[in-house]
Amino acid sequence: MALYVKKFGGTSVGSTERIQRIAQKLKDAHDAGEKIVVVPSAMSGETNRLVALAREMMPGVVDLRELDVLLSTGEQVTIALLTMALKALGLDARSYTGTQVKVLTDHSHSKARIQHIDTDKIFKDLDEGRIVVVAGFQGVNSDGDITTLGRGGSDTSAVALAAALKADECQIFTDVDGVYTTDPRVESRARRLERITFEEMLEMASLGSKVLQIRAVEFAGKYNVPLRVLSTFEPGEGTLITYDDGESSMEQALVSGIAFSRDEAQIKVNGVMDKPGTAYAILGPISDLNIEVDMIVQNQAEDETTDFTFTVHRDDYEKVMDFLENRKNELGAKSISGNNRVAKISIVGVGMRSHAGIASQMFKALAEANVNLGLISTSEIKVSVVVDENYLELGVRALHEAFELESTPV
Repeated sequence: MALYVKKFGGTSVGSTERIQRIAQKLKDAHDAGEKIVVVPSAMSGETNRLVALAREMMPGVVDLRELDVLLSTGEQVTIALLTMALKALGLDARSYTGTQVKVLTDHSHSKARIQHIDTDKIFKDLDEGRIVVVAGFQGVNSDGDITTLGRGGSDTSAVALAAALKADECQIFTDVDGVYTTDPRVESRARRLERITFEEMLEMASLGSKVLQIRAVEFAGKYNVPLRVLSTFEPGEGTLITYDDGESSMEQALVSGIAFSRDEAQIKVNGVMDKPGTAYAILGPISDLNIEVDMIVQNQAEDETTDFTFTVHRDDYEKVMDFLENRKNELGAKSISGNNRVAKISIVGVGMRSHAGIASQMFKALAEANVNLGLISTSEIKVSVVVDENYLELGVRALHEAFELESTPV
């Protein structure tokens, strides 16, 4: 009898009617012989409401321990309602909070990491024919304090439970029916992928795809948990995320998908001395501000100076620009310049490993579409470029066509 961990996001459990529909879906699966552990998120909008309440009480810095106690109640409401809905259908079901199951985490409130999950209660319930409903997003530390895993932590909870239970599959139900070659809102011919590797999904998640949380994909890859993205509202096979098993390698697509991010900003430190330690002198203090730097390019000049260019999230642009302007003399820079109206487009595919010329094909397609390139970054299975934000959608569509990712004609 197959064991599945099924995670439902906030939109999926956004009302009592939707919770009842999920209960019926779970009943059908249970009647078909599946062993089921369910991990629901808080109802859509609930976490934001609770955060707003916390800020009313503490307008400054919110106490993270107490915030975790507050935010964990969102999932507690959902697991109780879903279990009630299952019982109303005549099913034997039982709910557990992260403390009751004992999802043991470290002590980092609001961004805790899972260390161990006690599976004894879950296995006992499954053996007795029950559906088990476990609160996502939360756990407990060794002091007995409630902890939360950070936004999107229910995905991580589900994957961690699937790993601990050695489930046949972890199924993530959401408002889309799988992972697409790119965002269908930008390219209407985008195609749902039947299968994608952990590496590709990790790259796409880090590059802007919002289908899955990066931590959940990392966890699934580490413990080899097959992930499947499915629609809560529409039937279908979804997209399976797993390791590349080498099957049909001769038919492996060169590029599996195109990811993009609109929220980019580019900053250039002009004319600093080209000597050891320059990169750290610029980026070290920025890292200390808890600001993530993405693409980095250094251009050497003939006068023994260099221009240092990098990208950050657009929300951090003003903060970084002000910080560098204040340190311009200390850095010995001629000037600081920037542009917070850029975007990033990336092609991703494990097939790129064994084929030359993918980058040049990308550049050719963008050139023919009159899309000018800024920074360029490459890795084993991806190529990323920075473009003017006004050319983002044009660039995505041009690449989608160039790599023949459009939907298969019916």
